[in-house]
Amino acid sequence: MDKASLIGVIIGLCCAAFIAVESSHGHFAMFISTEGVAAVFGGSISVVFMAMPLAKLKCLGGWLKRFMFHKSRDPVEVIKLMTKLGEQARREGILSLETALGKIDDTFLVAGLKMAIDGTDSETIESILRMEVMAMQERHKAGKKFFDLLKLYGPGWGLVATLIGQIGMFGQLGGSIEAMGKALALAVCATMYGTVLANAVAGPIGDKLGLRSSEEILNCEMVLQGILSLQAGDNPRVTMDRMMAFVPQLTRGKLKAAA
Repeated sequence: MDKASLIGVIIGLCCAAFIAVESSHGHFAMFISTEGVAAVFGGSISVVFMAMPLAKLKCLGGWLKRFMFHKSRDPVEVIKLMTKLGEQARREGILSLETALGKIDDTFLVAGLKMAIDGTDSETIESILRMEVMAMQERHKAGKKFFDLLKLYGPGWGLVATLIGQIGMFGQLGGSIEAMGKALALAVCATMYGTVLANAVAGPIGDKLGLRSSEEILNCEMVLQGILSLQAGDNPRVTMDRMMAFVPQLTRGKLKAAA
């Protein structure tokens, strides 16, 4: 579970509930507009279907899971693992790493180690792994794109519903006060729905997915450098130094002290 995501969701829900209770005094029906829901959420869904292929949209569950559950390895753990593998390869030979493959749950690292164990040259290893990183980056872009579309067009559909509500209200001038109130409620609720969708849901999720993607790509680059160093037969300390470039100075000092 990503604790930061969970804390953010809880704080947001609590703030929204507090404001709703204080402003409505328990009459929550005033915040409900079926026309506004249809316009903002239905319209936003139509936009993502028009803008993205269906095959990508089927991954929505995975994107939400990625937002709430984070499995990416910490950079410090990556450095420690690669240093340990480097020491084993230096001591027992690179073929000895074959026994460690079953204990590693990182498919990117396992793929690179298999190529190194099989004697693949460093240029080929780097080329193949970089293509893997590029493909991963494209997959991650789709998830962020989905929520960016909601963030962009949700308020736009809210504005459409607002304008429709205002036109309906002006059309009822001099007529039933109830009809005017309903049209005004549509206008205000639709604006609220669009704003909430963009700023409290789609925007934060899209930004978190973008951050997760950057972290995973950084980890892959660290692993790549470690594998190339390991395949070249470098001293484990050299392997560690190559990977240290990806972590802050304070973390580097702690790692060197622990080593």
